[in-house]
Amino acid sequence: MMNKPGRSGFMRIIHATGYSQKGLRAAWQHEEAFRQEAILAAILLPTAFWLGQTALERIALIIPVFLVVIVELVNSAIEAAIDRISMDRHPLSGQAKDIGSAAVLMSLLLCAVSWGLIIQQRFF
Repeated sequence: MMNKPGRSGFMRIIHATGYSQKGLRAAWQHEEAFRQEAILAAILLPTAFWLGQTALERIALIIPVFLVVIVELVNSAIEAAIDRISMDRHPLSGQAKDIGSAAVLMSLLLCAVSWGLIIQQRFF
């Protein structure tokens, strides 16, 4: 298998970082769900350091928050790719979007369970 032509080494990392920033900016500008989850993450991440009493508790609070944001980004990318292909309704397009949405829901449930269990242990 041949490597793709283009940048390599440190310059590839620099350009990849730029593409990532461009993607985050696009998600912020065009995806309300991403904005809501990013704001929630901005609140929950500092709270995790206060709520978690051990390093393991903190990581158990932090990882699901990042996972929600990551899954939302992937879901938004799936939706954009589907819409780029065609705006026509098609069962497979709908199925792909629904599955992406289900992945976001599952990540949100994981986050809620993780936070709920640690809050319960700490306060009840």
